[in-house]
Amino acid sequence: MEAKFFRFLRVVGVGFKARTESAGRQLFLKLGYSHEVELAVPPAVRVFCFKPNIICCTGIDKERVYQFAGAVRNCKPPEVYKGKGILYLDEVIKLKPGKQSK
Repeated sequence: MEAKFFRFLRVVGVGFKARTESAGRQLFLKLGYSHEVELAVPPAVRVFCFKPNIICCTGIDKERVYQFAGAVRNCKPPEVYKGKGILYLDEVIKLKPGKQSK
């Protein structure tokens, strides 16, 4: 399978990790929940983890690659106060200020 389209995701947070198994067919995410989130990868998409915090979704169908990357991102969307969560690699989150103490 020749990968034509790529979507890189970055996992940000203390203890947040990603790993793949069975030749890129299963994606496991540790996102601070009491359990590990397990995602089955669609047939037209491959997933690689270069580091525990970088996920690469590749495939020949752009729509399926981007749809799966969006599904992974929805497991833990970026938080606007601390910036934790799953972000696209080229995404910039503008952080909100916290409460102002008197």
